[in-house]
Amino acid sequence: MGLAMARNLARAGFDVRAWNRTREKADPLEEDGVRVFEPPAQAADGADVLLTMLSDADAVIDAVQHALPSLRAGAIWLQMSTIGEIGTERCLAIAAAHRVTLFDAPVLGTKQPAEHGKLVILASGPEDSGARETVEPVFDVVGQKTIWLGETGAGTRLKLVANAWVLTVVEGGAETIALAEALGLDPALLFEAIEGGALDLPYLRLKGKAIAERNFEPSFRLTLAAKDARLIEESAQRRELDVPLFSTIRRRLAEGAKDHGDEDMSATYWTSAPGREPGAGG
Repeated sequence: MGLAMARNLARAGFDVRAWNRTREKADPLEEDGVRVFEPPAQAADGADVLLTMLSDADAVIDAVQHALPSLRAGAIWLQMSTIGEIGTERCLAIAAAHRVTLFDAPVLGTKQPAEHGKLVILASGPEDSGARETVEPVFDVVGQKTIWLGETGAGTRLKLVANAWVLTVVEGGAETIALAEALGLDPALLFEAIEGGALDLPYLRLKGKAIAERNFEPSFRLTLAAKDARLIEESAQRRELDVPLFSTIRRRLAEGAKDHGDEDMSATYWTSAPGREPGAGG
């Protein structure tokens, strides 16, 4: 997703410099005029805006510890990765120590929406109009909609809530399709039965089709889905909220990620139906 966002920003006329932990993955950006650097400090040198899109809080913090000292005075940090509440609090402390303005702005969407600049930005941060005027053109390029949510951290909280629904649909859909196949039914009959009604859901159809065809080309990797589920459970536990259903989903995704972590999150199906071929009945 970071690669797609950087490419779109470069094509929109921004002066973009990039760094990635695996340099080879960022090298294709050079075709769009992006300068790719080996150390994060070089990529950030003198920049007005630093945008982080990495897999987890530790990866973000490791990178910015090197990058933030290289930014110009008064720079802005757009933290757009999904890193949970504790990760965001750590970033706030680091930003304060370096006197950098932090916007917490995770996104809704996966690989394809990122490529087309159709992400939804869940933006939160200081209400200073000058800072917002600086970041809004960036959001307009990478996203189709920006929702402003208030103080820094609110973006992460809404992202956790949205992800809770997404992962519930994916795990519930995977188990439902496994049940249909075990009962000797074509999963297509499920979608025919709910078509046009209140139970119909485009996202369920999208992931259900992938499962039925055993096409687990990653749009969003199962490893990352398991990480996001852990962050959701973590926030619930901080508030002594009892979420047994979601605790089960978190365990299921983590189990599936052991063998299918680099496949799409819909590959959680394999935990319910290991080795089942398409069309196999009960």
